[in-house]
Amino acid sequence: MTKGSGIVSGDDLKRMQNIQLELMTEFDRVCRKHCIKYAITCGTLLGAVRHHGFIPWDNDADVTMLREEYEKFKKVTSDLDPSICFFQDHDTDPEYLWGYGKIRRTGTTFIREGQEHLHCKTGVYIDVMPLDDIPSSSFGQKLNDIKCFCLRKILWSRVAVVNSSQLRWKLISKIPVSTVYRSLNKAASRSRNSSRNPVRVLTLPSGGKERSEVYGSGKNDTSLRYGMPKEWFLELTDYQFEDKVFMGTRYFDEYLTSRYGDYMKLPPEEKQVAKDPAVVWEF
Repeated sequence: MTKGSGIVSGDDLKRMQNIQLELMTEFDRVCRKHCIKYAITCGTLLGAVRHHGFIPWDNDADVTMLREEYEKFKKVTSDLDPSICFFQDHDTDPEYLWGYGKIRRTGTTFIREGQEHLHCKTGVYIDVMPLDDIPSSSFGQKLNDIKCFCLRKILWSRVAVVNSSQLRWKLISKIPVSTVYRSLNKAASRSRNSSRNPVRVLTLPSGGKERSEVYGSGKNDTSLRYGMPKEWFLELTDYQFEDKVFMGTRYFDEYLTSRYGDYMKLPPEEKQVAKDPAVVWEF
């Protein structure tokens, strides 16, 4: 059993990555059993393409699913081996705040810095993020982005209120989180695999400013300002990741270019560090 705090690094980082690999493997097993589509995403896809596994300094793992696939997965989470992991979202753990799910390793602890006052279950995790439809029009996307910003801040205020003296967080934290989940459920009910709408994770920043500037060799492609093409998450292929195989978008070059620019180029050495410091970890 390893205990620590701060930024996970060295042998502890490797142990944590091995746990996350185990979580991804169990998640993949259940998805393939039930013909559910998912895609490794963000730094996890970048790691698969550039390193054929984890980015050496990365301490998280991310998968994403179109909303219909996400809802299918939620119905079969009982198939996850409870000795390995459990699925967590606001429905399974009312104290959990975020608008996407996590798969956590049974019998571990990982509490992010600044979140030690929260009462949700903890543990080493991978993020499982639903992609919802957003409006097709530029104007509709802008309005939706403002709404997403407000929803995100209502949730985040539960963290900020004990880490900041700003009055705004105290005021925002008075808004019930049920307000957020009613809005998210309404958006989820309108999302369809068959629609042509772009998609995004509603409770995370769109990343669109960076995406629209770097996509297409630096062209400012405003079509990617607030979301991504749905076909990126419908047309999938398998990727080698460490000694496993996971699903990801066939459009890896478009996705990674839109997010990272020259994604095969390593960042400066001083930026090759893990993120998300922890108050405590135990695994």
